[in-house]
Amino acid sequence: MSMESTKFLQSNGIRIAYEEFGNADDPVILLVAGLYNQLVRWPVELCELLVARGFRVIRFDNRDIGLTDKMDGVKAPGILRLMLRYYLGIPVSAPYSLNDMAADTVGILDALEIPQAHIVGMSMGGMISQLVTGLYPDRILSLTSIMSTSGEWGKGVASLKVSRQMTRPTSKDRTALDNAVDTWQMIGSPAYPMTDEAVRALVKAEHKRSSNPAGYMRQIAAVRTAPSRSRLLKTIKVPVLIIHGEQDVLVPVSGGIDTAKHIEHAELMLFDGMGHTLPKALLPTFAELIAKNCIKGHLSTNL
Repeated sequence: MSMESTKFLQSNGIRIAYEEFGNADDPVILLVAGLYNQLVRWPVELCELLVARGFRVIRFDNRDIGLTDKMDGVKAPGILRLMLRYYLGIPVSAPYSLNDMAADTVGILDALEIPQAHIVGMSMGGMISQLVTGLYPDRILSLTSIMSTSGEWGKGVASLKVSRQMTRPTSKDRTALDNAVDTWQMIGSPAYPMTDEAVRALVKAEHKRSSNPAGYMRQIAAVRTAPSRSRLLKTIKVPVLIIHGEQDVLVPVSGGIDTAKHIEHAELMLFDGMGHTLPKALLPTFAELIAKNCIKGHLSTNL
């Protein structure tokens, strides 16, 4: 197994950065990252575990993050306006939508001439993956949605305390790196803790690769303005696996439970002690669960 260096392709009019692992002839698993998460948030170890189970794995930077094109020149609504309108149920516009990001994702398959793939998304990436599966059913063989939600009002919604931390401004005493470390520790997995030093090293490496705070706000706007996917979820026919941490405070477990409620055949796996991270100790378990769901997808297409 080898990891390719970062490459680029054109999708939906956007230059997208991606990396791939494994053999070109193996079934494809497309990994869709979460809010302001670069492709490196998908651990190499997880990619390797999936390759060892016979899959070609592709991870990529969403629009406005990492080495993919930035949507500069378009300002997102302020976070207070977004939050207030969300809680009051008042519509608000955003520079782009999750549907646009779903089209980006399908465009990757088009550019790489991949007719069908398994899709795995975490957090916002789970929302995008749900849309891809529902809107482009002929392209997806199976769906795994990790620590995500259906978009139903009040389900999987962070508390105001967590939301404030996610958008905490910097100051002369608080750098963006300080805020990122505090956020990670707030939303992390209590049964699988990381030291501040380890988190700081991880975040520094990501910031060195790329940093785009304006893109963060535009992605938040895409999430907050997205309508419920509950009706679309009911149309999904491929095998579905939903993974969620019971101690997730960013997208509380009600989001995963509600997603499963709208997909009759979905398999729901809840993990005690897991928050809004992918704990290293659980990666082998996740790889096995994802691979089994993918195999179900292959079997269902051959019936």
